[in-house]
Amino acid sequence: MIRRLALPLAALIAGAALAQTPPPTVPTPPAAAPQPAATVQVTLTTSEGPIILALEKDKAPITTANFLHYVDAKRFDGTTFYRRVKVADGFGLVQGGISQDPKKAFPPIKHEPTTQTGLSHVDGAISMAMNAPNTAQGDFFIMVGASPSMDATATQPGYAVFGRVVQGMDIARKILDAPTDPDKGKANGMGGQMIAAPIRIISARRTSTPIAAPAPATTGA
Repeated sequence: MIRRLALPLAALIAGAALAQTPPPTVPTPPAAAPQPAATVQVTLTTSEGPIILALEKDKAPITTANFLHYVDAKRFDGTTFYRRVKVADGFGLVQGGISQDPKKAFPPIKHEPTTQTGLSHVDGAISMAMNAPNTAQGDFFIMVGASPSMDATATQPGYAVFGRVVQGMDIARKILDAPTDPDKGKANGMGGQMIAAPIRIISARRTSTPIAAPAPATTGA
């Protein structure tokens, strides 16, 4: 014989009322604001003034670590911006670094394409100079004007962007307008691109002064 559990009428009414009472509302915590990717700030003190960079250590860790290796070893000190490629007024690139000096060079690094990092050759982007993928060492260039054609594609490796200028683009534009020596660089197919009086990089140091940064050098994809 199955025994039933008998409850007083008052208890049944109370239980029914309890079952109909909605549970207390738990407030939903506000969504956390997305955190910007961490960057490392480096100041290039040049003979024309400072250029301050924000390097994307999270998005381009290999290339950023390589650049910082040269900075921390002070191997950019005393080097120059020695080349400029001026496509039009206010558009081109300026190149600097160790100028492939074997005494200053560290081993080449693995190529980090923009399809992997999500970065792009926007105005002010800093990217690595190289002859072919996996050959970049201590030479770099800064974009003056955007050139997405230098980004990687499914068939082209492109160049490795790893940061952007956050202060000093006026200096980069001044370097782009520097006079060139028509005879220098001809043997390497860079005739008319080598700066007649290269702009000195006096020092390159990690710095931490807060700078109002522009939008990240990303593709937006």
